Amino acid sequence: MRFAKFFLGTLLDTYADVFARASVFNADAPPRSKRPLRVGAPQVAFFKTIDGVGLRLTRYQGGTKGPVVLSHGLGVSSLIFSMDTIETNLLEYLFAQGYDVWLLDYRSSIALPAATLQSSGDDVASKDYPAAVSKVLELTGAKSVQTVVHCWGSTTFFMAMLAGLEGVRSVVASQIATQIRAPFATHIKTGLHVPSFLKAVGVESLNAYVNNHEGLLGKIYDGALKLYPIELNNRCTNATCHRITFMYAPLYEHANLNEATHDNLHEMFGVANMKSFEHLQLLTNTGHLVDFDGHDVYLPHLDRLAIPITFIHGAQNECFLPESTEITMNDLVAANGTSLYKRHVIPGYGHIDCIFGKNAVNDVFPFVLEHLEATQ
Repeated sequence: MRFAKFFLGTLLDTYADVFARASVFNADAPPRSKRPLRVGAPQVAFFKTIDGVGLRLTRYQGGTKGPVVLSHGLGVSSLIFSMDTIETNLLEYLFAQGYDVWLLDYRSSIALPAATLQSSGDDVASKDYPAAVSKVLELTGAKSVQTVVHCWGSTTFFMAMLAGLEGVRSVVASQIATQIRAPFATHIKTGLHVPSFLKAVGVESLNAYVNNHEGLLGKIYDGALKLYPIELNNRCTNATCHRITFMYAPLYEHANLNEATHDNLHEMFGVANMKSFEHLQLLTNTGHLVDFDGHDVYLPHLDRLAIPITFIHGAQNECFLPESTEITMNDLVAANGTSLYKRHVIPGYGHIDCIFGKNAVNDVFPFVLEHLEATQ
């Protein structure tokens, strides 16, 4: 049935819409009007890792709870937590609850020059997280931090913890942790070694951002993406949305995004380096955390995850299946007991719509708050 939907969707796109241009961001238009965020003035801290890469922390001090560090995924930035197009974003939600919120932009953030550097998950785990946690502890005087980590930020966070990261007392993990179970379509892409092939022919990165000044190659790329199979209920004419699906997988249920968010996906999604994709390919094919060389250096240390962890997973996630975090939780319970771990599967949600879905404030954020309140 799923294949039939994919096939029908492709036929409709090819023949009914073949001459239609996908909508792209008009880079010549005046800046859009943005609503003021319901937070205080930010404090920005730039700092460097041991290998000299510049990172950024943005602090919004809503109170004395925390500090809580929010970490984004691959090919995006901390903007996913503070986007103004939804009524209440996660930053505003936690700020209103009295939390000292720190938005981390690590080396994969599209808000940083480092986004174009070739980096593996090991780089983020061994260099970025230790530097970020150390900086927050230095600036706050706190003994430990709480964390909310999403996607690649979650994958690399668990690598960091299993490698011995200290100073973290609890974590909310969104969509992925130590085990990776992907849908069939994702396995097809990784099984065909698409990232490795692209790297071999000189492609150093992929970019979800597209505007009206796109060159001929970009237009050909976007035209080809019309043939990429997407379920009917998630089809649209947004070029950035098409690129997002090709680069990763369907990352959200369209019904969970309001119009303003969908129209401005180009603000949140951008460049992602090929080495990270290669590492992600390896993890997907292996099924669990390994280093970039394929060595099993992380999972032997599950005792280092004997801290309170809440897993949040979209029931309709087509990037990483819900069983991914289920297996992780079962492994951790077997290693460290039942008292530290909780898991919530969110009906009707996919992957990143758990972060900036129009109703995430009611359907997802309360689970984040529950965990943070319990681990103060």
